[in-house]
Amino acid sequence: MADDDMSDFTREEVEFDGKTRTVFRIGEGPAVIVIAEIPGITPKVLEFARRLPALGCTAVLPHLFGVPGRDSSLQQRGWPGYLWSVASSMGPACVSREFTVWALGKSSPVVGWLRQLAAREYQRCGGPGVGVVGMCFTGGYALAMAVDDIVVAPVLSQPSMPAPLTPSRRRSIDISPTDLARVKERCDDGLQVMGLRFCGDRAVPAERFAFLREQLGDAFIGIELDDAAANPDPPMPPHAVLTEHLIDEPGQPTRDALDRVLDFFSAKLVDSAT
Repeated sequence: MADDDMSDFTREEVEFDGKTRTVFRIGEGPAVIVIAEIPGITPKVLEFARRLPALGCTAVLPHLFGVPGRDSSLQQRGWPGYLWSVASSMGPACVSREFTVWALGKSSPVVGWLRQLAAREYQRCGGPGVGVVGMCFTGGYALAMAVDDIVVAPVLSQPSMPAPLTPSRRRSIDISPTDLARVKERCDDGLQVMGLRFCGDRAVPAERFAFLREQLGDAFIGIELDDAAANPDPPMPPHAVLTEHLIDEPGQPTRDALDRVLDFFSAKLVDSAT
């Protein structure tokens, strides 16, 4: 794919707590906060976001890292460009105090900014609440944001933090005990949380989904796909369910998973409002 000029998105600068970030928006209706994976808001992430207006939702994309719209794929950039794009996004994120990478039992500080964005978009867009989808590095953010009652449709796509280097890290996710306790209370009251992963994904081990099922019970909707269902074109092993490893054809397991996510947003944000 070529770079995406994002000309169909509106752009604005949004400030909370002295931190200003660019936010891109498209569509009308209840908001879905789309938090991109490393290396950032790629054309594949934008493809996902552009599906949301057809549901009757507004896609809201905060720019956290990388270059918005840049196609950083191996096919487009070659190995040097691909590795540079990943490193230039991952490096600053790993050392920034806003992003929790190694710590256990801690929500990333950037989640506070994202929660304020969600509250702002709820006031702006209306509806029964806000949806959130986090991907890979940001996957757990959707769970941490669900401490707020306005977040009614959290989706964790291949949540990879904390880095699963030890057994304790594999059986955890980047959320503080206090925040997790609040999310569990909300699940008791009817909140549902969706998660997606490929079965062989070492960045998102099976223990992490087992932990989520243990903590959230039947409120956790876990979608786990065989590695053989992944698009074979990307250079990395099966990982990005909704973007790079999606095979966008009817009957494909990844397309079915995507449709389940879209149906989840539709049911929680659109159908329940009518």
